[in-house]
Amino acid sequence: MDAVVVGSGPNGLAAAVTLAGAGLEVVVLEAQDTVGGGSRTLDLGLAPGVRHDICSAVHPMAWASPFFRSLRLDERVEVLTPEVSFAHPLDGGRAGVAYRDLDRTAEGLAADGEAWRRLFGPLSESWQDVVALALGDHRSVPDGVSGHPARAAATAARFALGVLRNGQSVVPSSLRTTEGAALLTGVAGHAITPLPSLAAAGTAVLLTTLAHAGHGWPVLRGGSQAIVDALLGDLVRLGGRVVTGHPVARRADLPPARAYLFDTGPRLVAQVFGDAMPPHLARAYAGYRYGNAAAKVDLVVDGPIPWAHPEVRRAGTVHLGGTRDQVVAAERAVARSRHAEHPLTLVSDPTVVDDSRATGGLRPVWAYAHVPAGSDVDPTEAVLRQVERFAPGFRDTVVAHHAIPAAGLAAHDANLVGGDISGGAVSLWSMATRPTPRLDPYASGAPGVYLCSASAPPGPGVHGLSGWYAARRALRQVFGRTVSR
Repeated sequence: MDAVVVGSGPNGLAAAVTLAGAGLEVVVLEAQDTVGGGSRTLDLGLAPGVRHDICSAVHPMAWASPFFRSLRLDERVEVLTPEVSFAHPLDGGRAGVAYRDLDRTAEGLAADGEAWRRLFGPLSESWQDVVALALGDHRSVPDGVSGHPARAAATAARFALGVLRNGQSVVPSSLRTTEGAALLTGVAGHAITPLPSLAAAGTAVLLTTLAHAGHGWPVLRGGSQAIVDALLGDLVRLGGRVVTGHPVARRADLPPARAYLFDTGPRLVAQVFGDAMPPHLARAYAGYRYGNAAAKVDLVVDGPIPWAHPEVRRAGTVHLGGTRDQVVAAERAVARSRHAEHPLTLVSDPTVVDDSRATGGLRPVWAYAHVPAGSDVDPTEAVLRQVERFAPGFRDTVVAHHAIPAAGLAAHDANLVGGDISGGAVSLWSMATRPTPRLDPYASGAPGVYLCSASAPPGPGVHGLSGWYAARRALRQVFGRTVSR
């Protein structure tokens, strides 16, 4: 055996496809009985024919990923773009609305429209340079992909300025209206970290840039499983294979191979190969720090969500948290290990653009609320209360629901330690240095052993890039190859 990949999430499959494309014999070992990690779409038994996205549901990073673009993924799966990338309803029937169309968004934000256009207009036009900057290996200086170094440098400066203006309290944000401030703060909340912060602002600027470029914030027809199926098809065509129901906890669980790539948390790498790692790296991997959490609620509803603001009904993703100050207070409560009374809640109804997800008028709704790490509290009531707050009558449409507290998420994906869906604590330092502050963030220090999960750069998201970057290093360092066929 040439290479073994542990874990079949998008990063693990990306690594396997890259290695198999170089002519290597590759096997992927998956602990669960189904392939895909956080990108699976499964029938939870809530209603006949209704399937739910287990973790990821909306995919701005998938279409933007250089690795997925190299596979022409958007030509092989059906990418469906909502007219509204994301929305942030407020009390009293108001809302901030981020349309796929930048100008329409700016018009709707009134007094904040020009500031929004100044920031995201140039960035969305140069989105490939933004992606090269934000989704690189966080160790090297990106050259940009526009072919114009000066343009790439200008894009980096605009990105940095946007992060500074919206990531700290010392410099006032350029967004002053209730709607504009809440709209961007809701996106920053994806980082699940105290707000404001530079790391969260970086998340917000990247994701909002993608909201106004390319496919926006799309869903895939049939669900996130489409990405998994495409990657799995490539792997099989290249001669690789996946073995499910095969957990790895010790060296004896692995077949002999020249290289091992772990689409898992660093702690498992230390558990399996710690005796072969330099002691300081083994300690760092074993003590890797995770962050705060999400608690998941899958619902089946009868008909569209009755959002009070009509334009929210066009959105593929909705952030529920109220004003900027209310969202900030909720995220700070979570960081202090308290459950917020009104937690930041994310909701997605894929049927807004994918009618294939509806069965007999019933549709799946995906939702999660931010909670303290390891929380065992059932999030159902908190989520229902938040949705009902902005969509009166929603409770009456709910036919069935199924909740997974944060403490239970690792049961179906071991990478979600304590409910952390980001692969580790999110801060500017941790995102720049995860998993450890070394020049090569993928090599574990054990010969031929690499980390290729979201705990390595560029971090969370369905992009496959951690797997791609790690596999390319393994090809060069272990097999002496620089490119795959």
